[in-house]
Amino acid sequence: MTAIIALCTCPDAQTGQRIATVLVEERLAACVNRLPGLISTYRWQGLLHRDEEQLLIIKTTRERFDALRTRILALHPYELPEIVALDIAAAHEPYLAWIAAQTRPPQT
Repeated sequence: MTAIIALCTCPDAQTGQRIATVLVEERLAACVNRLPGLISTYRWQGLLHRDEEQLLIIKTTRERFDALRTRILALHPYELPEIVALDIAAAHEPYLAWIAAQTRPPQT
């Protein structure tokens, strides 16, 4: 199991909460932190934009990333949402075990 942190920006708190709840309920993420007040500056379709967004910090596993990405794409209002993942290089081992346990698909 490889633990990762996925990052995703959302346009507002309602969208962030909805995505965070679904990801945890569906065991695609062990935990999602929502950080409000993020200001993103970027170029989109030839124009410079500055928008307030909310950042989702998603704790999951590399093994669950494809399903997580697919689910975010289904829920997200952006045409091109940010969905990036970073390996967790080192962490408290019991915390990593918790991530693994919380993202394990339910037994059927």
